[in-house]
Amino acid sequence: MWRGISLKGTACLLQVGASKFLHIRHFPSQCLRFLSQGVLSRPPELSSILRPQSPDFYLSHRVIRNYKKDTQSTLDIPLNPITVTEIKQYLRSKDIPFHDGYSCLHIASIFINPSTRKNNFSLFIDKTTGRFLCKDTLVEGSWEDLQDCLEVMQKDEQEFLRPNVLLGYSESIEEQEERGRELKEVQAIWSSSVPFTDLPEDEAQLVKAMFQMTKISNATIKKFGVRLFKPTKSLVLPWFGGPDSSLKGIKLLSAQMTDTDKVIYNEATVPKCSSYYNLFGLALVSCSDSEVVVTGCELDTLAVTQATGVPSVALPRGVSCLPPVLLPYLEQFKRVTLWLGGDIRSWEASKIFSRKLGLRRCSLVRPGEFHPCPLEALSRGCNLSHIMKASIPAAHKSIVSFKQLREDVYGELVNTDQVAGVKWTRFPELNRILKGHRKGELTVFTGPTGSGKTTFISELALDLCMQGINTLWGSFEINNVRLAKIMLTQFAMQRLEENLERYDFWADKFEELPLYFMTFHGQQNIKTVLDTMQHAVYMYDINHVVIDNLQFMMGHENLSVDKFAVQDLIIGAFRKFATNSSCHITLIIHPRKEEDDRELQTASIFGSAKASQEADNVLILQEKKVVTCPGRRSLQVTKNRFDGDVGIFPLDFIKTSLTFSTPMKGKHKLKKLTGKSETGEDDQGKVAPSKKDEGKKEKAMKKATVKTPPSENETNKK
Repeated sequence: MWRGISLKGTACLLQVGASKFLHIRHFPSQCLRFLSQGVLSRPPELSSILRPQSPDFYLSHRVIRNYKKDTQSTLDIPLNPITVTEIKQYLRSKDIPFHDGYSCLHIASIFINPSTRKNNFSLFIDKTTGRFLCKDTLVEGSWEDLQDCLEVMQKDEQEFLRPNVLLGYSESIEEQEERGRELKEVQAIWSSSVPFTDLPEDEAQLVKAMFQMTKISNATIKKFGVRLFKPTKSLVLPWFGGPDSSLKGIKLLSAQMTDTDKVIYNEATVPKCSSYYNLFGLALVSCSDSEVVVTGCELDTLAVTQATGVPSVALPRGVSCLPPVLLPYLEQFKRVTLWLGGDIRSWEASKIFSRKLGLRRCSLVRPGEFHPCPLEALSRGCNLSHIMKASIPAAHKSIVSFKQLREDVYGELVNTDQVAGVKWTRFPELNRILKGHRKGELTVFTGPTGSGKTTFISELALDLCMQGINTLWGSFEINNVRLAKIMLTQFAMQRLEENLERYDFWADKFEELPLYFMTFHGQQNIKTVLDTMQHAVYMYDINHVVIDNLQFMMGHENLSVDKFAVQDLIIGAFRKFATNSSCHITLIIHPRKEEDDRELQTASIFGSAKASQEADNVLILQEKKVVTCPGRRSLQVTKNRFDGDVGIFPLDFIKTSLTFSTPMKGKHKLKKLTGKSETGEDDQGKVAPSKKDEGKKEKAMKKATVKTPPSENETNKK
């Protein structure tokens, strides 16, 4: 009976999202032999669960982790943002002593009787958002909630409030049933899983080899409470939390071999990711510990603790985000070492997270050949203590020397592919020009009115979002419902109006993406937009912001000021935000009015030259008007600050899925320009159709969509 319940619970668990890939590493030859012999293969009844449910989509667009939003898709922005100065002033006015921590203010809990509580500051107030958390009672709420509680205490002359004052929110029947189901799944899977100490030695070694953790001892595995769920050969990673350190959730980590002899690790959580706020290993940390190592993977945490003896915790969603609700649990540590992995993405995440945790106490393990992820370092026989001692402080001065930059430069040379950024899966030609999507850059995108700018950029952003790039959409021109409909259609690659029975399936998958929308519509003030973006970067670790479009943020500015000066001010603000927040901003700007028969250039962007000067990338959606059929579109890159490559490639619009695809056959292959297209000094014109025979020329005229730069056209006419 328990086996049936466990399998049913696992089915519900793994169907929360199709297989999302945590890591991709080469499978050891020994493990391949074990797997081919069926020793560690999954039972037939669960194979369909672990396999992606939509091969056409998931085999084409793989993502890194099982991402899930923390709240609804629209951002929960406070109406009146609070500052740390205002919080301190209010606490002083109420004669409440506080301790100024790294990322939180600490006060004595108002939800515990002073006669029974210890003289400790167990209530934490986030300096950025004002939200509070009492670690003793797990009561949490907004800054306004805390103010209301303090006012009630003062008015009624009470020494403390009961925790149910804020815990007494009524839940709907559906919420209660869902919570009950999740609790049953957790208990069923946990009770039917087997501790490693109860496994036969040969089976335990096979499982360790499969997860590349042969150097992890059984004692360390037992210390962290890791078990094996035999029906799916999955590691069970527990979440112990609360004042009584009870079991609050679990994560299942399973391994699967691909056709290319690689192993991919799939993970799923109960409760679902929106409620999974676990710091794996936190239950083993004592109050006297002052140092901790933060990793991006639970297996890395096992390796660090075993090799160094230093307490270590793992983030619930790896390098994708650090939820602010977890910051109070890291306040006690005077030194925090961020060792999130051995690649460039982990390095970028370490620098971002150190700002949340406090630069003064954070040190970062720089990735490189001699600094791999902790589990790999342990397998190689590296000294993890020496690697940690070689970590660099997160805080830095305003001026640095090349000696300090030397390792960073070497790291970029060694990891050229990773430095280039995240690759697009739907637009391989764009990868050949821009090389990838990188943090901290500003992309300016323009195109003729009605050419499909919003539709194209939504697919471009969706492509990245499906690969784990936390995305924030600011659509001021069309409302969020219409935009979400477009993106859902592009996500499903079909018109859901004709397949309404499939809506819930695709909507559930779409909801798992780390995608958020600003609730603005119409003209907005630039300061309000920037405040919202800053809040989103802090709360949801946004990596990509799309602004559609610039002209809608100019209406609220001072009308007495020249509109070009206002535009320059806005572009400068976005440029500064992208650099300081290490966040990529894609800014859509309408072009100037041009003649229909002329192609757009960089100079066609509305306003002064500041937009193209500040931008790292300039993309133009070109459209050639055709009387007998819809216009032919192409995407032209006229600026690429990363390596200077520019070029143009055709786009075909598929109306049924609202997507743009780029054929890779014949004349539609990418043609690069040797210089800036607006200068007209390139060699593309050297291959003229007149040099070909009449048959080839006629065929080229029908199929070719790559256009000659405008300046060259004018030269030919003359």
